[in-house]
Amino acid sequence: QVQLAESGGGLVQPGGSLGLSCAASGSIASVNDMGWYRQAPGKERELVATITSSGSTNYADSVKGRFAVSRDNAKNTVHLQMNSLKPEDTAVYYCNAVVLLLSGVRVNYWGQGSQVTVSS
Repeated sequence: QVQLAESGGGLVQPGGSLGLSCAASGSIASVNDMGWYRQAPGKERELVATITSSGSTNYADSVKGRFAVSRDNAKNTVHLQMNSLKPEDTAVYYCNAVVLLLSGVRVNYWGQGSQVTVSS
């Protein structure tokens, strides 16, 4: 199968920056869309940013101009650079990837989640 391993996150003061990375490994033929979602306490999971294999990006309005998503297709990794962080960005961030397996099946995978806390 496939594993998504996340790294990064943590505690940062308002206005600060953090980066999140996610690496997909396993029985991968190719990785289609990759991205990040987040879930704050008491709220539903929401889209933060996605990126296609060709590099097209999509961002939530709340993070446009502050966050940047990028990927390395050769390494099956996706990175989220978060700048000008606000307290309302506090959430658990989840990596997501749509993977075409070697078996020919396309499956949606999630990472384990990374806590991002923005607080003074």
